[in-house]
Amino acid sequence: MKEFDVTIVGLGPAGGTLANLLAMHDFSILILDREKSFYPLPRAVHFDDEIMRVFQTIGITKEFLKHTIINKGTKFVNSKDKVILDWPRPKKITDNGWYPSYRFHQPDLEKKLRKKLKNYKKVLIEQNSEVIKIKNSKNHVDITYLNINNHKEHLVRSKYLIGCDGAHSWTRRHFKMGKPKELMIGFQAEVVGYEGRDRWLEMFSGSEIAPGFFAWVIPSGNGSHRIGLWSTAKRLEGRSIEQCYDNLLKHPLWKDRFSNVSETARYCGPVPSGMVKNTFKDRVILIGDSAGMAKPTTGGGIGPAFEQISGIIDNLSAALTKNKLDKKTLHGICSKHFSKMHKDQNRARALRNLLVSDCSDEVLDKHFNSFAKPEVIQLI
Repeated sequence: MKEFDVTIVGLGPAGGTLANLLAMHDFSILILDREKSFYPLPRAVHFDDEIMRVFQTIGITKEFLKHTIINKGTKFVNSKDKVILDWPRPKKITDNGWYPSYRFHQPDLEKKLRKKLKNYKKVLIEQNSEVIKIKNSKNHVDITYLNINNHKEHLVRSKYLIGCDGAHSWTRRHFKMGKPKELMIGFQAEVVGYEGRDRWLEMFSGSEIAPGFFAWVIPSGNGSHRIGLWSTAKRLEGRSIEQCYDNLLKHPLWKDRFSNVSETARYCGPVPSGMVKNTFKDRVILIGDSAGMAKPTTGGGIGPAFEQISGIIDNLSAALTKNKLDKKTLHGICSKHFSKMHKDQNRARALRNLLVSDCSDEVLDKHFNSFAKPEVIQLI
C-alpha cells in the first residue's frame, strides 16, 4: 500500500495552491481529480493583492502575470440604464507589492499551478480518478479510489485528507459535515463582440435579469468578455437561469450592447455560500466551495478559499510534521480563523439581503447609493 503525508481531493485553484504550498515543505502528496484535465471554461474571474502574494510564494507570478488584467473598477447600472455607482479601483501598488485588483481566466491559473507541481518529485497527480471509500482512524486515513479509464481500484494510506472537491463535495457528504447555508445558481458565458467600456467591469441590476442579485460583464482579454449572473431557485420562481441570461441580452435598454455578441463557451453551476457546520474532523478538513465558503455578495469562491489556506497553512504544516492531526489539534489550528470568516460571511449575507435581495428595483436604486461608502465596499 502506498503511503502519503497528505491526500487532496480536487485540483482546482484551491487544491492546486494548497498542494504547492505543502509541497514546499517537502511533504509527499497525492492529488485525486475526477477530470482528465483542467476544466477549460471560465468560472472565477477576480483576485486581489493578497492572493497575488500567495502566487509569489509559490513562484508562478512571472509566468501568470501576463495572463492577468489590472482591474480598473466597477460600474453598477440599474434596470433603467442609470449608473448608480461608479467605483474605480486604486491604480497604485499596495504594501503587498501588487495592484489591489486583478482579473484572470481560471484555466490559465490552473495550468500554471499544475506545471509548478510537476517540479516536486513527492507529488503524484491522479487524473480521471474518483474517491469511492474513505476510512479514517487515529493515526491515518485509508482511501480507496477508482481510475475511471481502466476501472481499477487503488488503496492508499495518508496522514491527512483535504477536501477541495467543490460545491457537491464527495468528502463533505461522506463524512456528513453539513450543507452550505445557501446554494445559488450561477451562469457565465464567454463572448466576443460586446460593446462596453474598455477594461471596466459593468454590473446590471433588475428582477428580470438576476432576481435578488445582479448580472455582470467583465473583459477577459483578447477582445472577449465574460457575462455572468446568479440567483437562487426560490427567487427564480420557476424560471431557468438561462432565461434570465436571454432577458439580459434582449433588454430594450441594453440590447445594442449585446447585439453583436457571439458566444464561445458557457458554464452553469452551483455557488455554495454559508460555511458548513463542520469544516474539519479527525484528519479531515474542507477548503473552499466544499466548505461553503463562496461570498454571498458576489459569489466569489477563490478569495475565501485562499483566506482559509493562508490562515492555517503554517500551523497545519507543523502538525503534519508531528503527525498530530486529531480533532483537538485541528480545532486549535482552524477554529478561531474559520469562526471569524463565518461571522464575516453572515454579516455580508445580511447586508446583501437588506440592500439587494429583498427589495424592489426602485428601493434597490436608493440602496446602491450607500455602496459608495468605503466601509460598505470593504464588507462586500
